[in-house]
Amino acid sequence: MTNPLYLWQRSQWPRFRWDSERLFPLFSQARYRQGRFLGTMASMGFDLRLESELAVTAEDVVKTSAIEGEVLNRASVRSSIARRLGLADGGVAPADRKIDGVVEMVLDATRNFAGKLTAKRIFRWHAGLFPTGHSGIHPISVGKWRIDRDGAMQVISGAYGKKQVHYEAPPAARLAAETAAFFQWFNVGSRNLEGLLRAGIAHFWLVSIHPFDDGNGRIARAVADLAIAQTEKTGQRFYSMSSQIERDKSNYYRVLESAQKGDLDITEWLTWFTNCYLSAIDAAEATSQRVLNRAKFWQAQAAEPPFSVRQQKVLNRLLEGFEGFVTAKKWANMCSCSVDTAQRDIAELVQRRLLIRNPGGSKRTSYTFAWPPAAESAL
Repeated sequence: MTNPLYLWQRSQWPRFRWDSERLFPLFSQARYRQGRFLGTMASMGFDLRLESELAVTAEDVVKTSAIEGEVLNRASVRSSIARRLGLADGGVAPADRKIDGVVEMVLDATRNFAGKLTAKRIFRWHAGLFPTGHSGIHPISVGKWRIDRDGAMQVISGAYGKKQVHYEAPPAARLAAETAAFFQWFNVGSRNLEGLLRAGIAHFWLVSIHPFDDGNGRIARAVADLAIAQTEKTGQRFYSMSSQIERDKSNYYRVLESAQKGDLDITEWLTWFTNCYLSAIDAAEATSQRVLNRAKFWQAQAAEPPFSVRQQKVLNRLLEGFEGFVTAKKWANMCSCSVDTAQRDIAELVQRRLLIRNPGGSKRTSYTFAWPPAAESAL
């Protein structure tokens, strides 16, 4: 083809190129931040690490689906993960086949990092994502490569009649050879590559092959997580790439599309991917600090009079990073109680100096959570 439109149409595909001099400082920074963060996590103790893993994995499951426009119930996600980690939260919410499938894929990619990546393994992941055999109301091929029954696999956007084609994947007839080459590279040919470089290439390569009718982005992100887990060898997930991708979703798709229409130089994609990883570590540090603050809080309150069930529920929400101020109306909604009951609960926490009333009139009375204490937070 003399004027190839997409990367896979080029004669050198899939021999990707990148600018090592441009990427080296980013990779060095990422390795340093990775090592420092994992060292911090190792010092936290088993129970706190598990609590951090639960919080981050729940975020990852919710966000990897949100990128594709699918909203999952966060409580059900957390309950599904907790069941698999053997935590007390397991079974709080009823089981959901679709949520369980996403959870199993995400955990398998991290906890079973030593296992080979094979078609059989990816097919299991895909079947878990689509337990009914449908994407929405449309039947799809589940747990097998696409067959392009309705024509070429295209990534499109826009309303009917105004659709824009962003990408067209290799035809189904090429998938056996394309995926075989990818698995060979991932399991054997890429082991000496820098960890984030390998993860970024794996994500880009698989999503460019686009081997399934649906779910390609989620599968590709899980493969990238597997590559990172193989570098870290911890078997635990302490940060969420999917969460950061969802925050910068427009650039995620822009950089992918640009690289897929490029000349096999994927430096821009790898730069974006590594910066996304650094942002994920930033978020993970905040999450681990919240977990640590939560443990310190309940330890500090152990000798104090016990809280009511409602107060415990709201305090845990506040310790997890509740956004905004506390009001009686919000409290009543969270606890399914009357506003009068909420006001009494709040008054007790004000007396115990855990909530501070903000300036303002009675109609807009709100409170700030006073933990950790100002003197401690300044340390």
